[in-house]
Amino acid sequence: MAPVATELKLGKKINEGKTKEVYELPDLAGCVLMQSKDQITAGNAARKDHMEGKAAISNTTTSSVFQLLHESGIKTAFVRKHGDTAFIAAQCEMIPIEWVCRRIATGSFLKRNPGVKEGYKFYPPKIEMFYKDDAANDPQWSEEQLIEAKFCFAGLTIGQTEVDIMAHSTQAIFEILEKSWLPQNCTLVDMKIEFGVNITTKEIVLADVIDNDSWRLWPSGDRSQQKDKQSYRDLKEVTPEALQMVKRNFEWVAERVELLLKTKSHGRVVVLMGSSSDLGHCEKIKKACANFVIPCELRVTSAHKGPDETLRIKAEYEGDGIPTVFVAVAGRSNGLGPVLSGNTSYPVVNCPPLSADWGPQDVWSSLRLPSGLGCPTILSPEGAAQFAAQIFGLSNHLVWAKLRSSMLNTWISLKQADKKLRECTL
Repeated sequence: MAPVATELKLGKKINEGKTKEVYELPDLAGCVLMQSKDQITAGNAARKDHMEGKAAISNTTTSSVFQLLHESGIKTAFVRKHGDTAFIAAQCEMIPIEWVCRRIATGSFLKRNPGVKEGYKFYPPKIEMFYKDDAANDPQWSEEQLIEAKFCFAGLTIGQTEVDIMAHSTQAIFEILEKSWLPQNCTLVDMKIEFGVNITTKEIVLADVIDNDSWRLWPSGDRSQQKDKQSYRDLKEVTPEALQMVKRNFEWVAERVELLLKTKSHGRVVVLMGSSSDLGHCEKIKKACANFVIPCELRVTSAHKGPDETLRIKAEYEGDGIPTVFVAVAGRSNGLGPVLSGNTSYPVVNCPPLSADWGPQDVWSSLRLPSGLGCPTILSPEGAAQFAAQIFGLSNHLVWAKLRSSMLNTWISLKQADKKLRECTL
């Protein structure tokens, strides 16, 4: 992401942590500047060193990660990168909890759970929370402790609903980043994140930073190749040479984290309609594909009236090597989907535009197929597009991330609707 380097008027310093400073932005209502420092710490700053260039490295990492999550559909405080060492974010009142998600048992988990061997894998990922209190060494909290604390930030009381939203969001965020690192043969072992309440929207959003201090990252799943801050924690003595080794690890991550925003896998949806009268139905499929950033082409062909042309169009898309999902839109008697399915190894989905008068009869031509055909039927145009996205998501982490984020946001909307209804009936 290209940084925006325009001058900003800084207001007062709102907060300062071990590795960053937060400033008001008088000319950008509801926003703050997150300024990184050239500092690396471990053990709640029991170990602390200056690392030249770390601010820029951390800012690059955080900005790329937050851009990926934002474009996937995760609600974050991130607005845009500003210069090399800072980014603009929505101002939040921070919830003083570190949420930790683990796929592999290592680190402090082993100390707190004797008998568990390093490398034990959690399915689903394990969620833990820790109250941010340096003096008490960030004690682990239970869900019940967080609820009973009755925190209130930006007017939002943190109750069961809010705790559930943060827990589910933590898992989804971890899984999106885990999936995004896999094409580079890197294992995301665990990570920690924080949430805040946006002072403008009053909603919980992912906030703070996600940089190389925030996770464990093992290339090829090999701990001895670790590239994260653990390489600094493990130092018996901090020498200039050792610090340079740690910096090279951080630079390695910063270079590759920008690749999370790209994918080598591409695909398309081709909608074949039996008649141009079905164009409105097909446009809905195309619009839904756009939500997943999947190219979609519309064609007109009839398997009954021009089977030779239908098969020629099919061959045209098979011949250029681009992974393709065909969606067959045919009313009345659907010969289009079955003919395509019987003559291609590419996925074919029926999405018939059923009419009110003959729909119950016509749908059987899409459902009851000859043997040897694998051609599912989805009546909803949006559902057909989503099915295609799920196919592409198997090899495209950006599409998969949008699907995973959509699942999360649907779950959150239901949770919030239930809370609102209960508040109205109490």
